[in-house]
Amino acid sequence: MTIMSSPTPIWFITGASSGLGRALAEAVLTRGWRVAMTARRPETLTDITAEHGDRALALALDVTDSRSVARAVHDAETHFGAIDVLVNNAGYGYLSAIEEGDDAEIRAQFETNVFGLIAVTKRVLPGMRRRRQGHIFNVSSLGGLVAFAATGYYHATKFAVEALSESLSHEVKPLGIDMTILEPGAFRTDWAGRSMVESSTIIEDYAETSGKRRQATRSISGNQPGDPTRAATAIISAFEADAPPLRLLLGAPALKIARERLDALRANFDAWAETTLSADFPT
Repeated sequence: MTIMSSPTPIWFITGASSGLGRALAEAVLTRGWRVAMTARRPETLTDITAEHGDRALALALDVTDSRSVARAVHDAETHFGAIDVLVNNAGYGYLSAIEEGDDAEIRAQFETNVFGLIAVTKRVLPGMRRRRQGHIFNVSSLGGLVAFAATGYYHATKFAVEALSESLSHEVKPLGIDMTILEPGAFRTDWAGRSMVESSTIIEDYAETSGKRRQATRSISGNQPGDPTRAATAIISAFEADAPPLRLLLGAPALKIARERLDALRANFDAWAETTLSADFPT
């Protein structure tokens, strides 16, 4: 764990109005710590601020708007004096076969899930660098490790988050800043419900692939096995660890599918090893 200058670390959480972001904010406050909670509509957080007073700050934040990002980070640092822990949680899903994807919707998802995450991180990092301490949690997904039909564009954003985060870990670890990539499986949040965006284009040839997965994803909304409150406790455990993990899978399905992914990759690599090695200049 990065040693904080204060016994009550200051967290900055994006997408805190519901789901994992809200559960994490509540868990942080329960421990007597402080948190800047951000949302497009900060009025959704007034019940939390009313209960916890100055330790809870609700801020308006649109991660796709650079001025909004700058203002939210400035206001949090002004109110609390610093940001010790950044949680890039804002993001959403998109159901569409690759061919069905709407260009504007695809770009909008990348703006939130990838470029918004980058914008917030770049605003928070200077303060962490000056103090030589901090911890960044980037919320990826099991879908940042393995891809399925109907969520290809979402996977593309989360694979990007994985790569950016891993590179960042190499850059900031020597500066006293920890980096953890969170990889939840299916959690009982609004991800598959009201937060989900779907392409309006339906191509019948994909009915048995992306079409079936669209239906399956919608059908499990509200019945996913993952518990956001327990996930929040797991995240805090990673924060408090002497050696925080670079990656933290969340939920039994995530662990099972990730292990299957590792086995599949190894089998693929081994099956084609001879052809792989043939690509080098002869020794």
